[in-house]
Amino acid sequence: MTLLLDSFWRSVVYCLHPRVIALSFLPLLLLVGMALGLGYFYWEPAVDGVRQMLESSDLLNSFWAWLQGAGVGQLKTVVAPLIVIAVVTPVLVVVSLLVVAVLMVPSLVAMVGERRFANLQRLRGGSTLGSLAWSLGSVLLALVALIASIPLWLVPPLILILPPLIWGWLTYRVMAYDALAVHASKAERQVLFKRHRLSLLAMGVMTGYLGAAPSLVWASGALFAAAFVILVPVAIWIYTLVFAFSSLWFAHYCLAALERLRAESVSEAATVVVEPVPVGWQDERNTLHSSSSGGLEPPSHP
Repeated sequence: MTLLLDSFWRSVVYCLHPRVIALSFLPLLLLVGMALGLGYFYWEPAVDGVRQMLESSDLLNSFWAWLQGAGVGQLKTVVAPLIVIAVVTPVLVVVSLLVVAVLMVPSLVAMVGERRFANLQRLRGGSTLGSLAWSLGSVLLALVALIASIPLWLVPPLILILPPLIWGWLTYRVMAYDALAVHASKAERQVLFKRHRLSLLAMGVMTGYLGAAPSLVWASGALFAAAFVILVPVAIWIYTLVFAFSSLWFAHYCLAALERLRAESVSEAATVVVEPVPVGWQDERNTLHSSSSGGLEPPSHP
């Protein structure tokens, strides 16, 4: 817990560093261009398609009629955009994670290593290709879990639990690997993953919940269409800043854990277990040595 909290507040402080803020805008530019392009070409067709699907349902038509009778029939115009947003948001989260992992994580881990762990030996147990394969494999597993869990989102409590849990697992897998890729060997990484799995998963879940915060910016209903150009950059920048914070958090935690692991190994290697010699036998051995040197006979024991 001490290591968890210590790495947390250090990461918060590092997020205020000008270098971190500047790096957070690099993936933002790419993602803003992608989001604006998708919105320009596919926003209206996507909303119209979802609206037609909703209107073709007899069950939902009765629900719309009930809303109209309750005087809140204007909510019908908000549902279709919100559904499109709910579908697009996870995709942008995944893309944000990949972009941050490629563009930001190596630089942030290097910054933490240079500023705090300059004397920590770099064994380079990971590689860029290995990190990419690990990240892609983790993303595919997360997408499968996400798609499989969509029907469970209809249960109100689960929609607040399952997506952050999936994102947390994905964040933990990607960030922890990249944080240890340069400094730890493969064996050390496996030991740390096994020893700190629960803490790393908890960190991933926390950042998963933090990653859900920009959805409040997106879910602005009817105002979203008018403020599209403003809300998309703000939401995506928050995503990237959250992932930057998570990469710093994992870097501080994992490198500190690695430093402790190596300190334990050095301490164990330096510890020599010496079996004590019985006092009586020591006295008798000294007596025999004296007799052999001075020609005296050893005393007899009763």
